Amino acid sequence: MPRADFDHVTTWVFDLDHTLYPPDMALFDQINVKMTAYVMQALGVSRDEADHLRHRYWRDHGTTLAGLMDLHGVDPGPYLHEVHQIDFSVLAPDAELAARLRALPGRRIVYTNGTAPYAEQVIAARGLDGLFDAVYGVEHAGLRPKPERVAFERVFARDGLDPARAAMFEDDPRNLAAPHAMGLRTVHVAPEPAPAEHIHHHTDDLTAFLGAVTG
Repeated sequence: MPRADFDHVTTWVFDLDHTLYPPDMALFDQINVKMTAYVMQALGVSRDEADHLRHRYWRDHGTTLAGLMDLHGVDPGPYLHEVHQIDFSVLAPDAELAARLRALPGRRIVYTNGTAPYAEQVIAARGLDGLFDAVYGVEHAGLRPKPERVAFERVFARDGLDPARAAMFEDDPRNLAAPHAMGLRTVHVAPEPAPAEHIHHHTDDLTAFLGAVTG
């Protein structure tokens, strides 16, 4: 991984879930349970049907919430509050990741399809407080989710970043397509690679990758 690939980067954009903490910490498993329960209640369907719709809406609309809003007119406020009422104690602080983030030159921001208050709780539980210049949630994208390009455009415009001088770290490969098209350097953070033209780099170890970038 050539360090020169990141010499131009002045803004480092990080997704949250399964990016700033590993999937095996299973935080999002709790959110999946909450989302399924909310779909059951909102649509009056069985647990199996709700679980199916939760995944289908995520696949087809970017997030379960987007599907509920687009197809059923669900009010996003109560949904976003309820699904993020979870136990953050499953997350462990990561001093080494914190050090690698601190060493990055330029600005560091978080952009998640969750809410900013939820992201702040995750950041705190991971011991990453004070390392990010801004934290953006789906509310800052007008409730439109990644991978929609308009969502990125709204958040990036709000932040004022220059896409040609930014890098995006993300676990969901489809969420890197729009950033790539906008000119960002893209890094897929996941246990397994998903080769695609819009992905510049893959890593299964964010801490080690950032160490290689900063030397």
